Amino acid sequence: MDTLLRSLDLIEPGDLVVYHGSIEQAHGLYIAQPCDCYWCRVADKRAAKGGPDSRDPRYRLTDPWGTARTLHCARRQSITRSAACA
Repeated sequence: MDTLLRSLDLIEPGDLVVYHGSIEQAHGLYIAQPCDCYWCRVADKRAAKGGPDSRDPRYRLTDPWGTARTLHCARRQSITRSAACA
């Protein structure tokens, strides 16, 4: 099962990811966790009820070395699993 998830390039909590989104100065390696901010929780509730919100999961990205800021609400399209996770 783990091999199947890895082959699909799914992001699991705690995975090391590369951020390549719109905030260019924040590009780099991060640890991905599901975003738990107020707006993402509201979107998750609406999506669960079949509402108009995107079902695209968003992530909170934390610098593994603690030197950079934490990014909130990062879209799945803005991150890629690190080759180190393969």
